[in-house]
Amino acid sequence: MKTPANFFKPLTIGAPEPIRELPIALERTIHFLPPHIEKMRAKAGQIAQKVDVLLGNLEDAIPIEAKEAARTGFIEVAKAVDFGPTGLWTRVNALNSPWFLDDMTEIVGTVGNQLDVVMIPKVEGPWDIHFVDQLLALLEARHRIRKPILIHAILETAQGVKNVNEIAQASPRMHGMSLGPADLAASRGMKTTRVGGGHPFYGVIADPDEGKPDKSKEQRAFYQQDLWHYTVARMVDACQSNGLRAFYGPFGDFEDSLACEAQFRNAFLQGCVGAWTLHPNQIEIAKWVFSPEVEEVRFAKRILEAMPDGSGAVMIDGKMQDDATWKQAKVIVDLARLVAEKDPERGAAYGL
Repeated sequence: MKTPANFFKPLTIGAPEPIRELPIALERTIHFLPPHIEKMRAKAGQIAQKVDVLLGNLEDAIPIEAKEAARTGFIEVAKAVDFGPTGLWTRVNALNSPWFLDDMTEIVGTVGNQLDVVMIPKVEGPWDIHFVDQLLALLEARHRIRKPILIHAILETAQGVKNVNEIAQASPRMHGMSLGPADLAASRGMKTTRVGGGHPFYGVIADPDEGKPDKSKEQRAFYQQDLWHYTVARMVDACQSNGLRAFYGPFGDFEDSLACEAQFRNAFLQGCVGAWTLHPNQIEIAKWVFSPEVEEVRFAKRILEAMPDGSGAVMIDGKMQDDATWKQAKVIVDLARLVAEKDPERGAAYGL
């Protein structure tokens, strides 16, 4: 761990000053672009207008023979597209892969001033963040990057989840974390091949009817549970307590929009601010789910208006509101204002 006195000091001469607070940004949807595919690169400008973050994916789902093409394609997109308020991220290859070093040196060296966040897969502990932190500082200094490139960690190993709080505290570059359910399932030895979402065999069963003699043959209600509830909660606690942002990762069944919406909503209610979208039909789901509901925003505004300084207590519609609910209301209204800036139609519905 860095000592408090040195935490915000640049790691090398000429690197930009580390940030002390994350910039305000709307990040409901992190949309994954496979930049090795020419027709997808051609659509990048259109997609960027529809999403909050466009991420050039260089890691999983990119064939080994296409790794260099993906890196080159991402650089091409970063140079050609005017992203406006849309964030530009990349997911590089794993730290122990033969492509990681070239990913970092070529991307930062050519489009480092356009890049907002680099996503690091399979982070296992703070040592991984320290390594990337130092490397970025050296590259930023060499290429005169004006602002620090932030780091986003993917939790997809058991050791990473165990060390989640230490990862969150490892660097002032830390932007947030995402759940990586597929690799995490393999790391834990979980018995599922699904990418995110629940499992039909994971749940609780209703108590037996004591009046029936043979409980083994009784038909009883079964309620499917969320395999990822514990991990998402740990990730959210680590992120929120350290001023970072938590995200749900991929939902692999592109045809099951109802299940995708339910999983995203669970993550939103637990404190996640966004999710990955791997298919165009998931974009509007993420934007809808991770935007606060209209009636909730309007009620939150009433709380803030009734308690301008957040102190005391008031009654609204027969319900007591105090400083705790004022804080909850502020979270909702602040998010609604970000949504309104990018989506005027929703902003009008919010009354903002």
